Amino acid sequence: MEEQENRAEKPARSARRVFLHKILFESGTSLGRGSDIVLFVLIVASVVAVMLESIDTVQARYRDSLIGLEWMFTVIFTVEYVLRLYSSKNPGGYARSFFGVVDLIAVIPTYLSLFLPGAQALIVIRVLRLMRVFRVLKLVHYSRAGIYLLYLLQDSWQRIWVFVLALALLVTTIGAVLYLVEGPENGFTSIPLSMYWAVVTLTTVGYGDISPQTPLGKFFAALVMIIGYAIIVMSISMAGRHFKRTTPCVRCKETKLEKSAAFCKYCGHKFHQH
Repeated sequence: MEEQENRAEKPARSARRVFLHKILFESGTSLGRGSDIVLFVLIVASVVAVMLESIDTVQARYRDSLIGLEWMFTVIFTVEYVLRLYSSKNPGGYARSFFGVVDLIAVIPTYLSLFLPGAQALIVIRVLRLMRVFRVLKLVHYSRAGIYLLYLLQDSWQRIWVFVLALALLVTTIGAVLYLVEGPENGFTSIPLSMYWAVVTLTTVGYGDISPQTPLGKFFAALVMIIGYAIIVMSISMAGRHFKRTTPCVRCKETKLEKSAAFCKYCGHKFHQH
């Protein structure tokens, strides 16, 4: 009799796991899409609550309510994480995956705040869970563009390092020159501080916290600004030419493909059509 009950219990447990898996992992179904949207709303609400808690006037007036909301969100996300582990076809794989790690980290700060006051501020890491919107809105079809960006970075890493090194040498030289021209009496108290000014000026940010005071220093600053604009324009132009290349195949990285092709003619990989 007991064996029969155990046999009947196993299919019921299996059915529950399948049902929960459909809700929590299968965004293509109506249940999965609905749960993803609800989860998205809860994540946004929890992040907004943390942001409001960081405002002194709001915290002084609604502190208890915000703490209550935070514990409510934490309990919900904890239950969700446990259910994902329970219903996953590969619990260990989910726990080690990017979203699995983020889901776990998202609930730890609240429990940690019981022992370390202020640790709940780390809850803002929950904003990473908003990346699930790609699955909710079916934006995964456009992931090929993201893979193409990674391919471009991998293909251009040597040129990037050369550019960064040249920029570092340029910033060091400009900082040293400005330190000699202006000196501590005009706010350039050290070469590192002068290098900071060089970075701010080259990138055309221009905070204005320190600026040249002598005619020679101002003339040199004008040259640095022009150089900064030239570097920006040149970088955009080079990147634009590089982007005109054919998008490579995700699998074999081949770039000699037809733009309208549905399959890679080298490895047979099917492209997402959109």
